[in-house]
Amino acid sequence: MTLVEDLYRITAVFPKEELYGLTNQIRRAAVSVPCNIAEGAARSGPRELRQFLSIAQASLSELDTLLEIAGRIGYLLDTRATISRLDQLTGLIAKLRSSIRVA
Repeated sequence: MTLVEDLYRITAVFPKEELYGLTNQIRRAAVSVPCNIAEGAARSGPRELRQFLSIAQASLSELDTLLEIAGRIGYLLDTRATISRLDQLTGLIAKLRSSIRVA
């Protein structure tokens, strides 16, 4: 959830012409991460949880790419802290996925 809050603040200063482009894509991908984790946790079995964790992990990869693009075109001066948080979350999700036993 902190990642979502951070990315909303970061994208608030993007140019207005990006509102329906890069800003929207970053925000949607960010919101997707905790939503998919929550949905997977609410499902009935470990197979479904693993699937939703996989979707959350894919959204983190998408965010990584979007932030790289934002940095390359000059919208972000320093993406290291946010990318580091993405890497930490990716590692956590991978660890959770590998710990789930599917029958």
